[in-house]
Amino acid sequence: MSITMAPERPAEKWIPPLDADGLKLVLERVRNWNPLDVEAVFDDLDTAIGNQPPPVATIPALVDQLRGHLKQLSDIILADEGYPPTPDMVRLVARGLSLRDEFMPLEYQHAVGFARRLAFTTADLNEELINARYIKAAE
Repeated sequence: MSITMAPERPAEKWIPPLDADGLKLVLERVRNWNPLDVEAVFDDLDTAIGNQPPPVATIPALVDQLRGHLKQLSDIILADEGYPPTPDMVRLVARGLSLRDEFMPLEYQHAVGFARRLAFTTADLNEELINARYIKAAE
């Protein structure tokens, strides 16, 4: 019994998907990546909408952190084109985007109100992501 073999085809030359500049950009993004810290999100939400209003001195940092959480959560929602966001997610991302662009009021009570609006939007977005299983809840 003889075995016949198909003729060998020459292998095609492999072409990398990115050039050196593209690889440097990917490396830079990986180095600068900060994973979502769900515990920190919940801590900041508690600070903003807990029983006591946040102290005056902490408001600017809290607002910055909430803006950062909103950006990270929005990026997670929009990251995978294979899983399009729900209409509720799109609405929350749009609300978060407009809040992130707003200036923080200088008067304390208005600043607390602004921080709380950021916090409620962050909480709603976080809940949507947990329910859709994009992220895990804090343990």
